[in-house]
Amino acid sequence: MTSESTSEMDTTAYSDSQVAAAYNAVAAEYAEAMRDELAGKPLDRALLAAVVEMCDGGRIADIGCGPGHVTQHLKSLGAEPLGIDISPAMIDIARTENPGVEFRVESMTDLTELDQSLGGAVLLYAIINLSPTERARTFAQVFRALRPGGIALVSFHIRSEEFAAGQTQHLETWFGHSVDISGHFLEPDQVIDEIADAGLDIVSVTTRMPHPGVEIPTERAYVLAQRPPQPA
Repeated sequence: MTSESTSEMDTTAYSDSQVAAAYNAVAAEYAEAMRDELAGKPLDRALLAAVVEMCDGGRIADIGCGPGHVTQHLKSLGAEPLGIDISPAMIDIARTENPGVEFRVESMTDLTELDQSLGGAVLLYAIINLSPTERARTFAQVFRALRPGGIALVSFHIRSEEFAAGQTQHLETWFGHSVDISGHFLEPDQVIDEIADAGLDIVSVTTRMPHPGVEIPTERAYVLAQRPPQPA
């Protein structure tokens, strides 16, 4: 894997087509690597179960769903899920491997969901390729699409042994394919502020160290947020 470290503030935003191209290139290998990942992640499963319970019905959008394994897990918990991803190749795999679940190709910065149409939104590592401006647009879209009282779960990488929070890893090779994509390591306080600026209330913030042998070795954060309920 070829990479370089840069400051996030100096990183040019990637277009949807660039991000889609990278994930299209690695879709088959990515799906194979991620298919059973939740089996080794008890905290992730617990947080997803909490989202389903807190939403109390209504559709839950798995935004940046990739091959759809999290979307399928939400369905297994009794939710009505919708998988959204910018990569057509990822969505093709998701539809093939998860029949009976709705998936569509779409940018998270420009969701087509109607206002207040979702009970919940899950963005597991979906924001790591976004610039600050793109994250702000995404959180604004999530706020718009959530119904009052709706729940959002956002996770991201904080740091690794090679990269500190606030740094960016640029990939030229990924799963053996040539790509051009960057991933950001993010300070939790920065993301919390961005989510709050979009109008969502912060419910909880959890950080954890990696599960050895299950995932890449990074410290991670999980932010639960809620669109404020309508006044009684």
